[in-house]
Amino acid sequence: MLFNSYIFIFIFLPVVLFAYFFLNYKKLTSSAKVLLVVASLFYYSWWNVLYLPLILVSMFFNYYIGNQLSKEKNTKRNSKKSLLTFGVVCNLSLLGYFKYADFFISNINSVFDSAIPLLELALPLAISFFTFQQIAYLVDSYRGETKEYDFLNYSLFVTFFPQLIAGPIVHHKEMMPQFANSENKNFSHDNFAAGFYLFSLGLFKKVVIADSFAPWANAGFDVAETLNLLEAWATSLSWTFQLYFDFSGYTDMALGIALLFNIRLPLNFNSPYKALSIQDFWRRWHMTLSRFLRDYIYIPLGGNRNGEFKTLNNLMITFIVGGIWHGAGWTFIFWGFLHGIALVIHRLWGKLGIKMNNILAWFLTFNFANIAWVFFRATSWEDAIKVLKGMFSGAIELPAALANKLSFLSDYGVEFGSGLQKIGPNSEIIIGLILAFVIALALNNTNELVEKFKPKWYNFAIVAVFFVYAVVAFLTVKSEFLYFDF
Repeated sequence: MLFNSYIFIFIFLPVVLFAYFFLNYKKLTSSAKVLLVVASLFYYSWWNVLYLPLILVSMFFNYYIGNQLSKEKNTKRNSKKSLLTFGVVCNLSLLGYFKYADFFISNINSVFDSAIPLLELALPLAISFFTFQQIAYLVDSYRGETKEYDFLNYSLFVTFFPQLIAGPIVHHKEMMPQFANSENKNFSHDNFAAGFYLFSLGLFKKVVIADSFAPWANAGFDVAETLNLLEAWATSLSWTFQLYFDFSGYTDMALGIALLFNIRLPLNFNSPYKALSIQDFWRRWHMTLSRFLRDYIYIPLGGNRNGEFKTLNNLMITFIVGGIWHGAGWTFIFWGFLHGIALVIHRLWGKLGIKMNNILAWFLTFNFANIAWVFFRATSWEDAIKVLKGMFSGAIELPAALANKLSFLSDYGVEFGSGLQKIGPNSEIIIGLILAFVIALALNNTNELVEKFKPKWYNFAIVAVFFVYAVVAFLTVKSEFLYFDF
């Protein structure tokens, strides 16, 4: 049941929303929470009910361990640390078994020329997200930063369906007090209007923008055997914008749906393609993951407290872990490695005290991210090399229709032929990429638009256009969210 589906928008969401506030109106607060938990678990198990026992066991286990950690204030530190270690190892073992077992077996077979059969396990939906979320809960409980909540509230914290499948990755202290706040149990017209506005913008970003780039990116990475220079850059840029509008669109929808229930999820994107450095990029891209990596990996490793070499080493480890978290493959690990190297270079550059021109800084940051995304998208090293080879050594081939007007370019090695035809129509791709750059770089992002939102008639007219256009697009566009695979 996708956010961009008729059954979710016109049946599931309205029914759950009405029932939740109706029960709260009748002062049946606990029943309203039970309803939301049951609805969230139903939403989660819609894809495959076999996933349901896994998340339930995970919830019971982490709730018990977290409570033990928060209660044992007078327990010896070594005892608490052992309990925390046990909890974290169990969570990572579960994640590792389902997500990385076949990856390790494949590498063992490759190195030792063995024939260990693959487990071929189906990856449980959202396991990376709810695992990280609950690990954060255990660490915070160990630090004494959690309060004692009952299992119902904890279940709601973990399963709340807007953020369950692909984040944002939330902290207990961000969510639990909101569910306990009596004011949030009353229907809010302002929150509903703002939430629907944000949901509609996210829906449009996903269905109309992101999914328009998908065929071009797929053709370049998965179908074409070779790419000329323009096709390769169009392929990489199509993926760069598809990923951004897909995941940020999902996050907008998640934040918008949560706001319908008077719950505010943390921001996850803040115009990352406007970043002027790789550090700035990670402060804007998937912000809750960046926060998790900083608070629960980088800082525990020592952060920047133990000298420059150790700091640089911690950066590398943190982003390699970030790459591994995204997927079981060497291309993901290498993508994390590239970002680690970039952050190391950024830090060393900062030591020189030389300020870079903003335009050059943006150009380098954006193009680094765009090039690194090639490894994130490619299903194999060969596909990644194919695209990169086209980007940096492919022939410059313009559409044949331009031959008469630009024939003088032939003297400089420019060829005339199909142009971008291997991945899609020339004019559509060019217009699409130009519009994507304008939206990502020149316009206010959805966070800024919602901050300025007022429930006026013209805003409702605008949101109605976005919503209707996106809903009609369901008839021809069928796709899942990219981060569901992670």
